Amino acid sequence: MAKNKLAKFAEMAQYPNVFQYSFEQLQETGFPMKGRWHQDYFHNDNPIVVELGCGRGEYTVGLAKEFPDKNYIGIDIKGARMHMGATEAIEKGLNNVAFVRTHIEFLTSFFAPGELSEIWITFADPQMKKVNKRLTCTMFMNRYSQVLADGGIVHLKSDSNFLVTYTEEMAKANGLNILASTHDLYHDDVASDIAALRNIQTYYESQWLGRGISIKYLALQIEKRDNWIEPDVEIELDSYRSYGREKRSELFSHI
Repeated sequence: MAKNKLAKFAEMAQYPNVFQYSFEQLQETGFPMKGRWHQDYFHNDNPIVVELGCGRGEYTVGLAKEFPDKNYIGIDIKGARMHMGATEAIEKGLNNVAFVRTHIEFLTSFFAPGELSEIWITFADPQMKKVNKRLTCTMFMNRYSQVLADGGIVHLKSDSNFLVTYTEEMAKANGLNILASTHDLYHDDVASDIAALRNIQTYYESQWLGRGISIKYLALQIEKRDNWIEPDVEIELDSYRSYGREKRSELFSHI
């Protein structure tokens, strides 16, 4: 492991806005703030919003700055990446930001039923060949519904037409209310609260925009269900994602 990673891990172990619990700790004692995030960390009753797969934490921090009347928690297993967002939040005195280093599958170990108001999924791998790895598949939606309050919202922001189309079809198959949908966030006429999302860009988002790829946005209202139905539809694959990272860079290098 590189020295800079070790240094970041050592720093984050002391950060008051970062929580790292191993699977063994969760099994033995559980997460002590589960169901108590409002009282024990944020010290307010503002809605709690989680970003899954937050990476460097730039979007979590960006949301916290853009919407200070909400509390934001970034979740990712990559601690070295998370260090950037956690550090920025401390340096800028953002008291409405926290980070949890864990696998997304353990979401219900950190939050009580109904504790969350919204969930964000930003530029996730569309997993075109593996349904159960898509962060908007019914398996994950069922998990989200366990921690979201009634009428809670799942936001999806993506460059992937495949993932957005799949998510729209999943929502239709399960009768979910699609609150907002655009396949070109930066050029379509959208409501002011959605237009405000243009003020927040991740590193990868700026890259996709620079390559002329439109950014899609979808907001779903989640209801608790006993049975979730996977959509039985064929969806056109994202052709540019069929190439490896180096090949995609070569293809778009002229743009």
